[in-house]
Amino acid sequence: MNAPLNHPLPLLELDVLRTFVAIAETGSFTTAANAVFRTPSAVSMQIKKLEDILGRSVFSRDARSVSLTTDGEMLLGYARRLIAINREAVSKFIVPDMTGVVRLGSPDDYGERVLPHVLKRFAQSHPSIAVDVVIDQSSNLKRRMDDRTLDITLVTNSTGINLDSAETMLVEPLVWAGAKGGCAHMREPLPISVWEEGCAWRAGALESLGGQGRNYRIAYMSAHTAGQRSAILADLAVAPLPKSFLGNDMVELTEKDGMPELGNYCLAMIVAPEASAPVKAAADHIRAAFDAFKTTGRF
Repeated sequence: MNAPLNHPLPLLELDVLRTFVAIAETGSFTTAANAVFRTPSAVSMQIKKLEDILGRSVFSRDARSVSLTTDGEMLLGYARRLIAINREAVSKFIVPDMTGVVRLGSPDDYGERVLPHVLKRFAQSHPSIAVDVVIDQSSNLKRRMDDRTLDITLVTNSTGINLDSAETMLVEPLVWAGAKGGCAHMREPLPISVWEEGCAWRAGALESLGGQGRNYRIAYMSAHTAGQRSAILADLAVAPLPKSFLGNDMVELTEKDGMPELGNYCLAMIVAPEASAPVKAAADHIRAAFDAFKTTGRF
């Protein structure tokens, strides 16, 4: 039989692990500090304490970036599991045990970006609630809400949709996106990628080109963001996209590039008037996701 340890292993604090995970996910001490509601100096002290306990460096830092070390990558898996176990244990006592089904709708673009994060966190806090997801155009999603076949939906502001009953989640610029180093925007007529009537961004894009007197042709059509990205990255066309959708492989095309301004657009959430407790809980998770985006720039 092994003799007991005279010096028990130290305990890792969940608050410190939560900060560690936030830095790993955002790649920034400053952004993580906003996410965990601490000052950057306090976050730095937490990580120093963590590294002192472990006797290892968990981050590699330089003037421009923060990345995980090999030991940090190993710790990240443990940290996420510990935080998840804590959340599960606490929820058994302080979160009502709700069951049921939530019928949730979303346009393709935000379904791809936001829903994975929302659904993951919702499943952790409400494991007994099933979520039935519908991905469709905003006009169709609004119709489903009117027909009571959805409990909650996200919609983009487009012609023909009455948003009086909606709660605005996000307002951001709509921009022309092109491939980095591409030349599609220089061609005549201008090749553009949009979707059919009802697309939230089509009408404004075509109206702006018409007002500029720019000749254009619809060179590519896709109802899905992945398809739009493919057309842009292949330099087959330019397309109107929310500014936050641009990655390192895309650039915003402005008036300097001969492209007209597109203005802002809004994303809104509609919740059924007589929403059940599970639906209200799902709505709260969506609000939290967009609040985090406004603070950190990440979902």
